[in-house]
Amino acid sequence: MRETTWDPDATDVLRLPSGRLIRGRGLRRPLPEGLVPALGVYLLGKEPPEVPWDSDWVRWPDFRLPADRVRAAESLRRAWDRAAHERVEIACGGGRGRTGTALACVAVLDGVPPDRAVEYVRRGYHRRAVETPWQRRYVSRFSGR
Repeated sequence: MRETTWDPDATDVLRLPSGRLIRGRGLRRPLPEGLVPALGVYLLGKEPPEVPWDSDWVRWPDFRLPADRVRAAESLRRAWDRAAHERVEIACGGGRGRTGTALACVAVLDGVPPDRAVEYVRRGYHRRAVETPWQRRYVSRFSGR
């Protein structure tokens, strides 16, 4: 049988309340051994290199917010939808600020209240996820629309 989702015990995999699993990653680190994503959402100020799986680029400069918030919400909703049955990763350069912010927004889509989503991601993904006050505010106001 082919594995379609991440190992829930793998490093950097966040389990959402629905049971969906999403991997966060820092692109400056090597690609982890083993399974590759079916979809990658890459949060970078410039276009990422091509990958051999489906990918979506959200223009999102380091320490900032997405350049196009509607497009970002669409990409995060697509990631949440596909994570129900596929391996999805969300990644930025370091894997903490933008990735943590996006994971917190995905947690909101999964039913975590916006005012609790940063705490949820810090507990389940990385204690330093979501680095700036404006990223925390973005999550607290995120509705997915």
